[in-house]
Amino acid sequence: MRLLLALLFISASGYAQTSVLGKWKTIDDETNKEKSVVEIFEKGGKVYGKITRLFRNKNEDQDPVCLECDEEDDRFKKKIIGMEIIRDMKKDGTEFSEGTILDPNNGKVYRCRIWLEGSELKVRGYLGPFYRTQTWLPFK
Repeated sequence: MRLLLALLFISASGYAQTSVLGKWKTIDDETNKEKSVVEIFEKGGKVYGKITRLFRNKNEDQDPVCLECDEEDDRFKKKIIGMEIIRDMKKDGTEFSEGTILDPNNGKVYRCRIWLEGSELKVRGYLGPFYRTQTWLPFK
């Protein structure tokens, strides 16, 4: 019995997210606070991500719309919860690229690349030669 419990503990503690698919908690890289939960899913052979939850202060709008999005973007004035922010990502070896990610805070759309490092998801947005990488954590 002790051996069985030890094996269960070892296999549970060694668990790591093995796919980019699933729910991820985003962390603000300036404040280190939780920002949202993004669900990454596959559709038509590509990978997409939508916001399923926002972590907001009590004095903030709990169900905001994207007023900063470009007026030509189909997400302009749409609710952020439920919004597809990652689009058209194609598998390229161990990562996904060639798609885009939207930052609803500023309305900008960036070229995007995502990959796993252990149990963390790395999300990199590019604007020309410049980029910023965020670390997202599994959300349970």
